[in-house]
Amino acid sequence: MDAPMKSIGAKTIASRLGTALVLSALVWLGGLSRAEAGVDVWTTNGPEGGSIRALAIDPQSPATLYVAVQGDRVYSDLYKSTDGGSSWQAIARGLPRNYGALAIDPQTTTTVYAGTWGGGILKSTDGGASWNAVNTGLPAACVYTVAIDPRTPTTLYAGICSPGVFKSTDGGGTWSAVNTGLPATSVETIAIDPQTPTTLYAGTSSYGVFKSTDGGGSWTAANTGLPATYGALAIDPQTPTTLYAGTSSQGLFKSTDGGVSWAAANTGLPQREGSSSYREVLSVAIDPQTPSTLYAGTSGGGVFKSTDGGGTWGAVNTGLTTTSVYTLAVDPRTPATIYTGMSYHGVFKSTDGGAGWSAVNTGLTQSQVNAVVIDPQTPATLYAGTTDMGVFKSTDGGGGWVNVGPITKTIFSLAIDPRTPTTLYAGTTFGDVLRSTDAGDTWTVGNHGLPSPDYSDLILALIVDPQTPATLYAGAYGRGVFKSIDGGDSWTEINIGLANSQVNALAIDPQTPTILYAGTYGGGVFKSTDGGAGWSAVNTGLSRLAVVALAIDPQTPSTLYAGIDAGGVFKSTDGGESWNAVNTGLTYPYVTALAIDPQRPSTLYAASYYGVFKSADGGESWSALNTGLPNPYPYAKALAIDPLTPTTLYAGTGTGVFALQQAAQP
Repeated sequence: MDAPMKSIGAKTIASRLGTALVLSALVWLGGLSRAEAGVDVWTTNGPEGGSIRALAIDPQSPATLYVAVQGDRVYSDLYKSTDGGSSWQAIARGLPRNYGALAIDPQTTTTVYAGTWGGGILKSTDGGASWNAVNTGLPAACVYTVAIDPRTPTTLYAGICSPGVFKSTDGGGTWSAVNTGLPATSVETIAIDPQTPTTLYAGTSSYGVFKSTDGGGSWTAANTGLPATYGALAIDPQTPTTLYAGTSSQGLFKSTDGGVSWAAANTGLPQREGSSSYREVLSVAIDPQTPSTLYAGTSGGGVFKSTDGGGTWGAVNTGLTTTSVYTLAVDPRTPATIYTGMSYHGVFKSTDGGAGWSAVNTGLTQSQVNAVVIDPQTPATLYAGTTDMGVFKSTDGGGGWVNVGPITKTIFSLAIDPRTPTTLYAGTTFGDVLRSTDAGDTWTVGNHGLPSPDYSDLILALIVDPQTPATLYAGAYGRGVFKSIDGGDSWTEINIGLANSQVNALAIDPQTPTILYAGTYGGGVFKSTDGGAGWSAVNTGLSRLAVVALAIDPQTPSTLYAGIDAGGVFKSTDGGESWNAVNTGLTYPYVTALAIDPQRPSTLYAASYYGVFKSADGGESWSALNTGLPNPYPYAKALAIDPLTPTTLYAGTGTGVFALQQAAQP
């Protein structure tokens, strides 16, 4: 299973996003479902899933849930369920990347708060139907956590990335710092004593736990016996002097004296392979009716349950498809019902105290799709390669999706045998190329000759020789190009003359398949005329050498296009010998993928960080093609065209696969 994404990397990006942008983002609640499909409008129906950074249960109506879903690049979305997770509806899209802060007013549960990275705190008073920023006095910073005083819910506390804790006594109307005694560091969790709400605890990123007994007026360290770094904090609702703190590498700790002292409570918790350290405890949830029963969500170990107040633990993972658990929540009225927010795999629910789990993701179309390929003989069949969830398959043009594995792999590239389309290949991490010969039902790894396994060995590009499909090529980022002539059983490095090994894209001449092109990040385009035996740079005219996409005109293969990161699209009509920018109308030059209409090659498409663009004149002019895509960040990463009906286009995005049915061209 791929390592869970850390949110720290989003800090720089999100800090540039202002409150006005946040509010404008909340207007759009697409994309449209396939049932709402129309001509020239993008629609989506999955694949379902998403990285759940926060999950909150309505304490008065526990069938009502809210989740914050981490999106791709710089945004996140909020979803709501009113039927215990059976179905979900988007209630806000395009927020600055949400780290994981959701809080519900326990007395007026239609009032909900969401903490964002870069946009401060958002408040809804109508159950998520509308949102407003409530940031007066709050720094424009990332908000890790929001905690509500259970007796006086107009009193709120926010833990931010720096400088610590802020307090509001008017429902978020105004905020002031309450940091006396706190170190200058991030506060990632706040727990309030439900019986004495002026007593609260703050978990910091690197200085442990601090305690206040005067509503945040002053703080003192409460760390005796506790490691400095932690991942979660929870308080026993019946005996609030009992606390639990999850750490980044030393398991779970328990205090029975209000934080004066702590002791390890790790028996049965998972350790890291080949190490005495423990897997990070990312979340802790306590049964409010029987507080000796509690649950711990770990990074890479799944969910663990204790029925003796943390004395011993046992794994409760049956039915889970991944083992990285970001958040846990217990139904306050029926505590045998538990929800988990997973890394990439969405929401799982148990109704028997964790004995068994099932995915509850209908409508939660937040899978991150990196690659899309279409069966050239049966174009209603398509495949999507996703982050951490393997390959999904649709047999009805994207109307419904089924996971066909390998379920915990990140798939960066897909290729299909044009003559035998039940054979397909998937490029992933650790230098793996996976092969299926039964349309995705089973997969094998044939890596003999590929780079030695390392997580950073990413197979970002795969192409199949259209005339001799047993010959295929793999682009390994940082390792160059590899060739197989036996359908992926064995591979040979073919890098002579390839001066840059950071290969992002590959393209093959469909008429003369010994002619290949490799797009590299920093070295531009390289060309081979002998099936990869030798390469030479072909960069004349390129303004930037960060090539992330390539596409060849299938009818006139001396014409090709290169997508450049921050450089837009360049075109060559002489087999790469010279290039010219073709960017008129391409308002966002961060190109991620290219696709050419096989019947009308003057029509082409460019995917970018800001949606999809279309050119009907060989790149001379472009227009946005974004109606129905997520707004304001319609980040598209992959494109595929139906070869028989090329007015049908598919885009892989950070929120699933979108389909576009265009009006027939005259």
